[in-house]
Amino acid sequence: MRIEPSSLIMVCVLPKPKDLEIARLFGWYRIPLRSAPKVISVDYLAFYQPASFAQAKNRIDYLAKVRGHELTTRKELIREESNHPHANEEYFKIQLGQLEKLNEPIKAGNWKRFSFFYTTGEYFLEAEELKDLVVKTNDRLTLWKALNERAKASQEYTTEIQDSELSPEILLTLLGIDGFSNLTSGK
Repeated sequence: MRIEPSSLIMVCVLPKPKDLEIARLFGWYRIPLRSAPKVISVDYLAFYQPASFAQAKNRIDYLAKVRGHELTTRKELIREESNHPHANEEYFKIQLGQLEKLNEPIKAGNWKRFSFFYTTGEYFLEAEELKDLVVKTNDRLTLWKALNERAKASQEYTTEIQDSELSPEILLTLLGIDGFSNLTSGK
């Protein structure tokens, strides 16, 4: 995986080892809409592993490329937990590329409590501890401008219309329009 210095990275918490397995096997990560950060259109997610990870706790071991996202409910994401108290709440489902294990983990040091924060590829590539991921004051404006641009771009709805190889008669039939022969013959 090639991280560019300008890559936007969101550091997020994997609450339990089960969440790491979901990311690895199914290729997604979930964020409750009610507590989601303002911008989720980033290049990568870096996964912080809290105390629930026992021997692998308080560090970032994995990073994944973000492939896209959608809004859904928890019960659609985790069907075997349809009776969960939050089953009907909305969640962002972040589609991921393959999880990449870091050569060296980024350790928490004294900093262990957060929900989400943003950093850049430049900071990530040099970090040894979480505090090293915090974007410095002089670089913050650049980070926030990039995040703002991503937020605006993710709100734009676009579609690509492909050229159709179907004849007008077949298209009219597929659309359920009766009497297409009258329309195409001019009668």
